[in-house]
Amino acid sequence: MKFPIQAIYGWYRNALRHPKYRWWIVCGSLLYLLSPIDISPDVFPVVGEIDDIALVAILAAEVSQIAVETLKQRRMGASTTTSKDQVAQKTVEVDAVSVKE
Repeated sequence: MKFPIQAIYGWYRNALRHPKYRWWIVCGSLLYLLSPIDISPDVFPVVGEIDDIALVAILAAEVSQIAVETLKQRRMGASTTTSKDQVAQKTVEVDAVSVKE
């Protein structure tokens, strides 16, 4: 069984990667950061900010990774749309010969 924090992180990451729930998770995370209700209240000097800092770090890392992957896919999509001449230049023609023993 996974440690509870690892399970929560896995759920959070998978939910962010799902296009249907992505913006709901981002908005919910931002709402949590702005909300006075916390897992560890911010009235405690250091402990109160640890959950906020962790959430911001995970959110920034995951959103930036999603953005990089999206840009890579767009560039790959743009580079794969080639003309018929370029496709013909990449095609290799081979004459098949049967071999009898």
